[in-house]
Amino acid sequence: MATKALLDLSANWRIVVGMLANLLSSICIVFINKWIYLHYGFPNMTLTLVHFAVTWLGLFACQTMDVFCPKRLPLRKIGWLALSFCGFVAFTNLSLQNNSIGTYQLAKAMTTPVIILIQTAYYKKTFSNKIKLTMVPIAIGVVLNSYYDVRFNALGTIFATLGVLVTSLYQVWVGAKQHELQVNSMQLLYYQAPLSSGVLLAIIPFFEPLTGDGGIFGPWSLPALITVLFSGVVAFLVNLSIYWIIGNTSAVTYNMFGHFKFCITLVGGYVLFQDPLSLNQAMGILCTLAGILSYTHIKLAEQAEGKSRLFQTSQAYPAVTRKREIP
Repeated sequence: MATKALLDLSANWRIVVGMLANLLSSICIVFINKWIYLHYGFPNMTLTLVHFAVTWLGLFACQTMDVFCPKRLPLRKIGWLALSFCGFVAFTNLSLQNNSIGTYQLAKAMTTPVIILIQTAYYKKTFSNKIKLTMVPIAIGVVLNSYYDVRFNALGTIFATLGVLVTSLYQVWVGAKQHELQVNSMQLLYYQAPLSSGVLLAIIPFFEPLTGDGGIFGPWSLPALITVLFSGVVAFLVNLSIYWIIGNTSAVTYNMFGHFKFCITLVGGYVLFQDPLSLNQAMGILCTLAGILSYTHIKLAEQAEGKSRLFQTSQAYPAVTRKREIP
């Protein structure tokens, strides 16, 4: 019993450390990318391509240092995952390009309920009503943050809808594939990163120039290249921590954590860049944080209840439990 408690505590601390790494690296990447866009005008999708290329190089270096052991995976098993990532990048950028910031953020907030619908319908996963109700204050918080800038148009709505659907599928598959293929975050990302890089390289010419000003092949100054490569190193930490969090918790939990990062980013922009922050936005941040805290409290309570029920079952039927534990 004591050993199990220590293992549970160790697992919880690993999740906390992983989320903290994701929080710090995600906040850093937002502000680094903002600096790159403002000062160098580096194209968005091209920057994502650089990030995934550096991510693969980082994983290759980790593999040569025996940090993890690659596992051979069939292309057909991860092809849709790589394509969904590229669709997520393309449609998210098109949504941002054709919608106001408020509409973009409002659509992005719909990812969490769509993930719940996908997991309920196709993976037969159940969510308690309490968990579902935590979406309400988060939705109110997002509306308070963005209602002043919400404007709809036909093309923007199509891209926003496709972006939400593909993003939801991508995040669900990240967790599902790790369990289905029995791989960890590094092993899966090791194969997905180069595939996504190749697909992105094929579709970038349809959205962004390859040469000349604003193209991937320059010309770029040395400070710009150094900053972009540094952002790639930070992106490596972001991508790896995303896969790790989803694989060890769930896509819904990661999305809740994403709402928390959004609040921190708004506050950080206000403190570091003097970005405007209205009273409505401040109320929206507090409302969103209330929903996140409620979700965390309910989720932990449900996990504790589940472990307690399992322990009681093991005490009542020890022979059956031991038999189930045999691999």
